[in-house]
Amino acid sequence: MSRVGKKPIPLPDGVEVKISKEELEVKGPRGSMMHRIPPGINIHQEGSLLLVSRKNDTPKLRALHGLMRSLAANSVTGVTEGFQKELEIEGIGYRAQLKKDVVVLQLGFSHPIEFQVPEGVEVKIEGANLIIVSGIDRQMVGQVAANICRLRPPDVYKGKGIRYKGEVLRKKVGKAATGA
Repeated sequence: MSRVGKKPIPLPDGVEVKISKEELEVKGPRGSMMHRIPPGINIHQEGSLLLVSRKNDTPKLRALHGLMRSLAANSVTGVTEGFQKELEIEGIGYRAQLKKDVVVLQLGFSHPIEFQVPEGVEVKIEGANLIIVSGIDRQMVGQVAANICRLRPPDVYKGKGIRYKGEVLRKKVGKAATGA
């Protein structure tokens, strides 16, 4: 049996779960999320616990068992606490501004880059060099953060660019350091 799939999901106060044959809906103080339940996977609620099980041991269902449990647990966490990623901008003249739902980034190019924030994700900018991406959907928060990082990946020689907060960048030595 799946180690991840067999763990029960505790439901905190204020979280409502509706389970139909094909969908799981989780409602909480921050919003609601819905997931399709694949055929062969069963979800049921016992008191304040949510349990995920499967019909048989086919490889496909074994894989979906742990996945569905993780998605349900992330939904519960998302509607109660939410998820957040912090990004740092490093470089002289590199900065970010927020204009309604558009992030305007100056990253050393000849023009500013405008990044449209998708619905369901919130972006805050602290100072000029810290971007905080938050929301209830873990996958969407991570994807938006990755898309912002992709606009200017960190340079391995100078360290300039956008990176996750706390990410360690291994710098390379330049030509001058290897000379005789």
